[in-house]
Amino acid sequence: MFGCMKCSKISGVLFLVFGIVFLLEDLGLWTLGLSWYTIFFALIGIISIGNSMCKDCQAMMKGKK
Repeated sequence: MFGCMKCSKISGVLFLVFGIVFLLEDLGLWTLGLSWYTIFFALIGIISIGNSMCKDCQAMMKGKK
């Protein structure tokens, strides 16, 4: 996602964590019970809310306009 370095790092970590969770589910080691698109849309929402509350991201967006 587009934002400051801190928000980009947090977004990457969230995607990595849920990617590992779904890998474990595919391997049959853990059952999550949710579909991938539910988690994807929830992650996009969480990341968007985080970017909208981050002062560094807001400063970057004001500078682009």
